[in-house]
Amino acid sequence: MVLQAVCVMIGEVVNGLIRFSQEQEDAPVKITGEIKGLNKGKHGFHVHEFGDISDGCTSAGPHYNPLAKDHGGPDDVDRHIGDLGNVTAGDDGVAKVCFFDKQISLIGKNSIIGRTLVVHADPDDLGRGDHPLSRTTGNSGARVACGIIGVAK
Repeated sequence: MVLQAVCVMIGEVVNGLIRFSQEQEDAPVKITGEIKGLNKGKHGFHVHEFGDISDGCTSAGPHYNPLAKDHGGPDDVDRHIGDLGNVTAGDDGVAKVCFFDKQISLIGKNSIIGRTLVVHADPDDLGRGDHPLSRTTGNSGARVACGIIGVAK
């Protein structure tokens, strides 16, 4: 049985629909969809700790990081579980999303169900920059759209 989740992302200008699917608990999660209204280029893309958007994207809290690791890129061993790297928008402001992640899950101890997915204004430096925020947020700037990740039918 394939597990599925969905996230409707809403911002003032940016919006999108992201789907998640997973074959079983220890399998990678496939992340697909599209985000519209972005500036051309890379944008940080993260799962945040709380499924709370009562005060916009700011109430989602920090990146989902139950193992208390430094910020990193999606292929790094040492990273927040919620660190999904960047999505890239084209000239039309649309980021088409299609990749797999091995650390998030839709079931079990690293489940992202009920947490918030956020896309940021700036590129995620993957924890490799000189800015003081690099090791906590990737210095990826403002939260331009977000949504709570829910179970899909």
